[in-house]
Amino acid sequence: MSNEEIEEIIDDEEQQLYEHYRIVADKGQVPIRIDKFLFEHMQHSSRNRIQKAAEAGFVHVNEHPVKSNYKVRPGDVVTLMLDRPHYDTTIEPENIPLDVVYEDDQLMVINKPAGLVVHPGCGNFNGTLVNAVAWHLRNLPSYDPNDPEVGLVHRIDKDTSGLLVVAKTPEAKSKLGSQFFNKTTHRSYHAIVWGNFVENEGRIEGNIGRDPKDRLRMTVFPPDSEIGKPAVTHYRVIERFGYVTLVECVLETGRTHQIRAHMRHIGHPLFGDERYGGTEILRGERSSAYKAFISNCFKICNRQALHARTLGFVHPVTGKQMDFSSELPADLSMLIDKWRGYMKGNEYKNIEYKV
Repeated sequence: MSNEEIEEIIDDEEQQLYEHYRIVADKGQVPIRIDKFLFEHMQHSSRNRIQKAAEAGFVHVNEHPVKSNYKVRPGDVVTLMLDRPHYDTTIEPENIPLDVVYEDDQLMVINKPAGLVVHPGCGNFNGTLVNAVAWHLRNLPSYDPNDPEVGLVHRIDKDTSGLLVVAKTPEAKSKLGSQFFNKTTHRSYHAIVWGNFVENEGRIEGNIGRDPKDRLRMTVFPPDSEIGKPAVTHYRVIERFGYVTLVECVLETGRTHQIRAHMRHIGHPLFGDERYGGTEILRGERSSAYKAFISNCFKICNRQALHARTLGFVHPVTGKQMDFSSELPADLSMLIDKWRGYMKGNEYKNIEYKV
């Protein structure tokens, strides 16, 4: 973009700008360049794109455009103003099949398939689980899919399969949300991870925050640091396949990408997890036969090998303990069978499996 074009955009009083993002700097905010400030707060943008937006007059502070080198100060109202309306995020009902495990007048428990985005956003503005729920409950007058006081109580990643609970009433969402916040729910996952474990069970503790090198990935920081949010994952070995292991993970907290980030942190990325390095051959032989075997495994399960297996909570109205379980989906079952076959075929070999 030329300087003339930038000046034309800034000087054009007729140009309509639309607010896309707003944040108010904390009272204790240390002066920092605005491009760095926005990069740290906007999850899906690069510093280069923010700088270009500032050059174009789209980055405002206290309703006035500023350049990239502006230093953010305490109390500044920082907005991103673009020349196009913000995408309409109104949730419309869509006829998408749902696997409803349980339903009553207060809540639904759904078994989500891998590949289904839970909530609109980040380029996925339709075809999501909440659109499917809106269709399923379209004849329920009291349920408004656009009302934040009802709907999803928690989330799982797009390529993670398994159990989720949806609240139909504000009371149900409030009480279920409190249980998740107070860590009184029970959630366990089954995961296939790279490598073998010395112990049969263990505990992973470490704060989880956004990776400064990859804004779409989370990373682990020391528990006593002020970076990220505290997170604890407990794991237990279910079955060993030498180069990979089937484990059960129980969440003590529920952070974004918690299991994926924690397992990568201890050197055991989830099998097939591209964002966290799980699509590389991290353990095993160098033979072409083994490489072909792994390639076939990735084709069978072309996602992170993670399934939300169980979900337990207290019913928000009856006070009854509710416990649900979900069988492993076909791709994970086939992947496990594939590794069992590999192990059986290599029983005669004296293989030293690396931890």
